[in-house]
Amino acid sequence: MLDAATIIGEAEAKVGIADIDPGARQNLEHLLASLRESFPMSAEGEAGTRAMLTMDAVNRLESLKWLRDQPEIGEERIEAPVFLMGLPRSGTTYFQYLFDRDPRFRLIRTWESTLPSPPPGFDPASIAPRRAAWTEMQKRRGHFEGFEALHLYDEDGSDECHAFLEQSWGAAGLHNLYRVPSYFDWLTQGLDLEASYRIHKRQLQCLQWRGPRKPWALKYPNHVLAMDAILAVHPDARMVMTHRDPAQVVASIAKMTWNLRSSRAAGPVDRHEVGRDMRAFIRRHVDRILEFDRGPQGGRVVHVDYYALVASPVGELRRIHAGIGIDTPESVSRAVADWHEANPRHARGRNDYSLEQYGLDADDLRAEFADYIGRFAIPSEAEGTARAGATA
Repeated sequence: MLDAATIIGEAEAKVGIADIDPGARQNLEHLLASLRESFPMSAEGEAGTRAMLTMDAVNRLESLKWLRDQPEIGEERIEAPVFLMGLPRSGTTYFQYLFDRDPRFRLIRTWESTLPSPPPGFDPASIAPRRAAWTEMQKRRGHFEGFEALHLYDEDGSDECHAFLEQSWGAAGLHNLYRVPSYFDWLTQGLDLEASYRIHKRQLQCLQWRGPRKPWALKYPNHVLAMDAILAVHPDARMVMTHRDPAQVVASIAKMTWNLRSSRAAGPVDRHEVGRDMRAFIRRHVDRILEFDRGPQGGRVVHVDYYALVASPVGELRRIHAGIGIDTPESVSRAVADWHEANPRHARGRNDYSLEQYGLDADDLRAEFADYIGRFAIPSEAEGTARAGATA
């Protein structure tokens, strides 16, 4: 049986430092309790989960040890980071890849998210073997059929913040990997997200130490759940949010969640249960977006129409850059245009899915999310795609 004390104890023994991060163990206990309540796992799934949770603890404690041994790491300034966010499956990964064409920004690399230590600026010679080790890990792990079409993903490409938030078990995406509704309730109602983002910041400081200092561009759809916490940790943060038809979002996240849970579950995963879970999951995200938008900091977010971004990435990036207070050099415009041309829609396969598989209806969903749709003038997927095609 998975046990929080055992997992953290193994990590402490491996790293050689006591766990002093407030709340991390409590977060893990909530996650494991929810797993026991709601998600029976196969033997292979449980073994993989144990390995993952232990790696999370090891990575977190290693950054803590680096800070203990090299206190100047704590003085590293994470200046004006750009948080890229939006509903899950609303084009945030595509957006991240466009930002990765801009050498003014620093993004998390895929191998860094899984194997962040030692800090690359301290030990540059470790980078090549860690990249190779990460590649081998991916080969052994494998992905479900159609993964490449569902999620833009490249070896040594840019990665999202999930792994760094998972170090403190403060990552909403865990509810996609496993069915853990009570944990997701804890994350949105009781978990100290500010503490999780301080651990996230510490990992950025380790990666930045003794290296080039550039503003970070940090993508994670679920950042929308934590905008107040982000500003508490990074008062000068800039935030950019994508918007896409929520009916399409629910359909896409349901497909991804069903596949991810199926690879870990003890038996068949009920698609209709996944549909209900993801409807509630997206509703929680939408409520946070609208609540923040109505608050005193709401004007700090630069909002992006997903369909306009796909149709005209260079034009939209110019508008976004202006919104976050920077210019758009011609070299960046060319790099973005070249990447867009080299990566046309469906180049990695089609990502087909339907709401009906998950017991859901598009009109019903658009009615439920009418408050969000109206606030940001979000077209239906068919309307947005047609408009994008007409302007591309």
